[in-house]
This record gives sequence, structure tokens and C-alpha cells, in this order.
Amino acid sequence: MITLCGFSVSNYYNKVKLALLEKGIEFTEEYVNTGSQDEAVLSASPLGKVPFIRTDRGTLCESQVIVDWLEAEYPTPALLPADAFGRAKQHELITFIELHVELVARELYMQAFFGGTVSDETQARVKQKLDRHIPALMRLTAFKPYVAGSQFTMADCSAYTNLPLVAMSTKAVYGEDLLQKHGLDWKSYAKLMAERPSVQRVDADRKADTAARVAAAAAARK
Repeated sequence: MITLCGFSVSNYYNKVKLALLEKGIEFTEEYVNTGSQDEAVLSASPLGKVPFIRTDRGTLCESQVIVDWLEAEYPTPALLPADAFGRAKQHELITFIELHVELVARELYMQAFFGGTVSDETQARVKQKLDRHIPALMRLTAFKPYVAGSQFTMADCSAYTNLPLVAMSTKAVYGEDLLQKHGLDWKSYAKLMAERPSVQRVDADRKADTAARVAAAAAARK
């Protein structure tokens, strides 16, 4: 039995969760907050990051490592093409989404989602990068109708859980959705994805977790 450790607001947790659900793999969930210094967590994820998984064979951390292992261990239904070049193109697209777009936009999250502030210098630097990186990403995407083509793939597990965050954070900080500015129609894509039972489960759990966190924060302020 696989245990997925983390929390349902985390985009990378949900990336792994989508892969598990799409493959029909039985799993349980264990709430673990990011940055935990508990030895049981650090023994599985040395930086205290989530997600990580516990399996009968041991633990694995880092979302891409986990989904690659799931693909190898549970090859049906496949989330990657059969040929090596096709698999490499999937990883290329995932890298652009996560490293060159989401990781860049993440510097805005403190202001966009958590009530903090981001310096004008940081805002300008992030915007300059995203204005270059988003068009570069679009050269690799298909949206026909899925991010890499006609079939749901591993890249969709990444795209669906990351692109809306980029859109919402740039809208909140700059007053403009930079994905839409550059012609990336993520809303139509998200609407299509929302028809999938796996996505409906992930979204419902994310919304419930978010509501619980908001209620707990409000109670703490009283």
C-alpha cells in the first residue's frame, strides 16, 4: 500500500495524487505539513518537503521522482508515450512548466495568496522572466485538447496543478493574468480537465483543506 504524505493545498502533492488516481492505484493519505523537523519526516524527505510517499519498499520524495516510479511500477494505464523520445518530450514540457514558469512565479505567492508583500524589485524581475518564459513554454504545448496533445499524460498532472497558480498570482500582483496576456488559454483547459473524476476528487479535497485552514486561522485570531 502506498501512503501519500503532504496536504491537499500543495500543487506538487496534487500532481502526484492525480497520477495515482488516473492510474487507479490504491493509496492512503497522511497529513504532513511542509518544513516539518520530525525525524520520521526527515528520514523520508531530508528537506522536510512534501509530497513524499511511503511504500512497502521504502520512501520516495520529490514529485517527479515519485510519478516516474509510479509509471515504471504501474505501467497501465500509461501516462507516458511508449517511445524514448516521446517520454523525453514529456519531461521537457514538465521541466518548463515547473522550473521555468511555476518556480519563477512562486516568488509572488506570499503577496498573492498569504497576505504578505513582495518588493518592487522582485516583482519587476519575476515579470521580466515570465514575459520571456511563458512564450517559450507555449512553443512546447499543444492543448489539442490536452497540454501535450490528444491524450491525457503525465504533463497534464503538472500543468493542471501549476498553471492556474501562475495565472492567479500574476493577476493578484500585477493586475494582469500573464498566461492570458501571452495567449495561453488555461481557463478552457481547466474546464476540460474538470470533467475528469480524478480532477474532481483533487479539487474537492483542495477546497476542503483550504476552507479548514482558513477556519483554523480565523479561530486562532480570536
